[in-house]
Amino acid sequence: MSAEPHYTLYHPRWYRRRVSVWWWLQNRSYTWFVLRELTSVFVAFFAVVYLWQLRALAQGPEAYGLFLLRLKTPLFLALDTVAFLFVLFHAITWFHLTPKAMVFQVRGKRVPDWVIVGSNYAAWLVLSGAVAFTLLRG
Repeated sequence: MSAEPHYTLYHPRWYRRRVSVWWWLQNRSYTWFVLRELTSVFVAFFAVVYLWQLRALAQGPEAYGLFLLRLKTPLFLALDTVAFLFVLFHAITWFHLTPKAMVFQVRGKRVPDWVIVGSNYAAWLVLSGAVAFTLLRG
């Protein structure tokens, strides 16, 4: 064996099996995961529209009126409907994922998954009721 290492100009190519772009459609759990991750785009869309609404509100009644007129166009109604459905899907899948992401223990025993998921839905229902009550009372 010589003391100097032997280098080549080109690195040998390793065998890598080609993977389809649609690999995640072959397994249902992968499909749900990728769809849930894609729904974050619609969550961001809702956040941008909300910030746009706050900006229009800060600029005065005329700007806010124009903002509301823009939201009533068919394009925004369609976008809002699709975004709402995807955000709803995002929330529901997150609620069902919570017991796996956060393990709660009471007196050394793990809290059952249905208790955690149920408390998420209960909190969602209470907060939605509070928001609806605040918006619809006057």
